[in-house]
Amino acid sequence: MFRSKLFRRDIEPRCSYCSRANPLDDTHMTCYKRGIVPIDGNCRSFRYDPIRRIPPKPAVLRGSFTDADFHLEEYNEE
Repeated sequence: MFRSKLFRRDIEPRCSYCSRANPLDDTHMTCYKRGIVPIDGNCRSFRYDPIRRIPPKPAVLRGSFTDADFHLEEYNEE
């Protein structure tokens, strides 16, 4: 059975996407088991919650491009 990357079982534990932790500020979370913990911390009581996982931001094109840069021209050998 195919599983997407979001729901796979080998997710590295992080408090930022644990169902037992809630955000406190930008760097700390409150955990039901351990109290105040860092956002990138982990413990044995980790329970994965896929809804809390934030996907990476899309790539940004660097530089200045025009429509001509993305236009394909036909090459005729005569």
